[in-house]
Amino acid sequence: MRTTAETETAAATADEAPVRFDTKIAVLLRDDLEPWQRLNVTAFLVSGLGTAAPEVIGEPYEDADGTPYLSMIRQPVLVFEGTKETMGAAHKRALSRSLPRAVFTSDLFTTGNDRDNRAAVRAVPTDQLDLVGLLVHGPRNAVDKVLKGARMHP
Repeated sequence: MRTTAETETAAATADEAPVRFDTKIAVLLRDDLEPWQRLNVTAFLVSGLGTAAPEVIGEPYEDADGTPYLSMIRQPVLVFEGTKETMGAAHKRALSRSLPRAVFTSDLFTTGNDRDNRAAVRAVPTDQLDLVGLLVHGPRNAVDKVLKGARMHP
């Protein structure tokens, strides 16, 4: 039987062990975007994940003074880039694997609200979307296969 000290040591060691997630969150950006567009697209794409997959959201934050902060995604978000062709291929692979995904099309740079954003995407057939950003979430190996041909964002 373990003593209290042994149990506490084992728990502390488990808390300090590196965390390896079974899933991966990845954003793929088209490589011809301006810096402000890359940031904007990434923020929009990631914002949808918490409602579709609430398990990716961690606990709220608090500083040493007790000031509360919002919860954030609990695992890294990896950002990749690729050509227009890479985007299209990744989108097709994400669809074929039925992975949770979010899209950002070039049309969304000209709209100013959520209603118009959704209408702009709805107006274009799947295979004709002018994708500039794609978020994919799912098992690590499936996401890796979707991102084949993409490279880590510098």
